[in-house]
Amino acid sequence: MPLTLRRLPEQVMVITGATSGIGLTTARMAAAQGARLVLAARAGDALDELAGELRARGAEVATVTADVGVPGDVERIGQAGIERFGRIDTWVNNAGISIFGRLEDISPEDHHRLFQTNFWGVVNGSLEAVKRMKTRGGGAIINIGSEVSDRAVPLQGMYSASKHAVKAFTDSLRMELEKEGAPLSVTLIKPAAIDTMFAVHARNYMDKEPALPPPIYAPEIVAEAILHAAQTPKRDLFVGGGSAAISAGARLMPRVLDYFMRGTMFKQQRSPVPTRPGRRDALYKPNPEDELRQRQGMPQRVHERSLYTSASMRSTALKTALVGGGALLAAFTLSRRLAR
Repeated sequence: MPLTLRRLPEQVMVITGATSGIGLTTARMAAAQGARLVLAARAGDALDELAGELRARGAEVATVTADVGVPGDVERIGQAGIERFGRIDTWVNNAGISIFGRLEDISPEDHHRLFQTNFWGVVNGSLEAVKRMKTRGGGAIINIGSEVSDRAVPLQGMYSASKHAVKAFTDSLRMELEKEGAPLSVTLIKPAAIDTMFAVHARNYMDKEPALPPPIYAPEIVAEAILHAAQTPKRDLFVGGGSAAISAGARLMPRVLDYFMRGTMFKQQRSPVPTRPGRRDALYKPNPEDELRQRQGMPQRVHERSLYTSASMRSTALKTALVGGGALLAAFTLSRRLAR
């Protein structure tokens, strides 16, 4: 079957992790452009509030309270889309969580829980999407990876591992579907650091509150990339030139990047603020106080646009040139910092 993706106003779109950050931003943006939505998250009250907000603006919305790490919950998401709208055109596997701390300090239970959400949530969602979409006209499966899909970082080791696993699964699924000629586009989105509730939601084993290393980008840039991939087949998309540069550096000079990250990332991922006593996170259950917020409000500069991402969504040749330029820039920057 030929691969033809519908225009957004004609689409039914599933978004997991829809009540904060990238998922929330994407849901609001997709609704504004006329998509019909199936929104899923663990926070049922926040889902209801979001659905009410979007319906007041004229959007058609179905909601499913679900944990993406539970296959039965993900099956209910797919069933809700079919029962309410008759089909699903795009499935966005966005739900995710992190843990900050040294790998040896983190409990096995927490390691497993992170993988249950970040990796198995994507597996569950992707396979459910294939089942629901392959014989109903096809569409787009969009998985949210990370700049650490290509390059691991210290203090978020298991998060990095889960995003590496997401990349491998996504690439394998894409090849298998292409081999059989299935009418499905499979895209991996790889954002750089994004100003969302990511650090607030993360479990923290450090004595300081988590922080994200610059450059930091706005969640709207990720949402724009997701909505682009929903309408235009893309293999993968970097969000932020910083993400592309890190990926290029990982390929071209991995050992230099080791030295650079060892010298910078331990400091950059620790804020000056001591970890709060009784700090809450969202590893096992949502924190109602932090729902329905697109951004944390980073003290660092947040880039509201990305020339690299905008260009890569429009021109493959320009994207290639920018990746090469980014790699050279990364090499120059790293060499200067290491020389200091």
